[in-house]
Amino acid sequence: MTDWTMARVQDRLELAADVFAQMPAVKPQGYFNAWPEYFHSFADQVGQEPQMRRPLPSPRMITDAEEAMLWLRWLQKDDARIVWLRANRKPWKPICWQFGLSRTAATKRWQYGIALIVWRLNGRVPPRRRSQRFVVENADRLSRKIVL
Repeated sequence: MTDWTMARVQDRLELAADVFAQMPAVKPQGYFNAWPEYFHSFADQVGQEPQMRRPLPSPRMITDAEEAMLWLRWLQKDDARIVWLRANRKPWKPICWQFGLSRTAATKRWQYGIALIVWRLNGRVPPRRRSQRFVVENADRLSRKIVL
């Protein structure tokens, strides 16, 4: 069993957000384009920069992303949303506006959400009678097995 840290969980969630952003768009059934495809002649393409495309994610990356999405079930609805928005690299200001929180409150809820995921991935359940601060401070210590 590997030891999970807050940085590893955060990286894995950001990777999951990137994978889902690279996936093709979901379209309704029967969606098609009636316009004919335009073929560029050689003269049209002279002087243009080539358009590079990122390859689609591998099946392993998709499986890891789906697994990371399941981690959000362990959190409260608003905390899971904050964690997912930060994984998508959304700035703090729109997140604070959306949830009606100050920047520090939103940051604390995000850290608490990541810490809860770390506790659960390391096979532990955080004590209910302890504060959020205790859960966050001891999340990385779980991998070193120094929890009080």
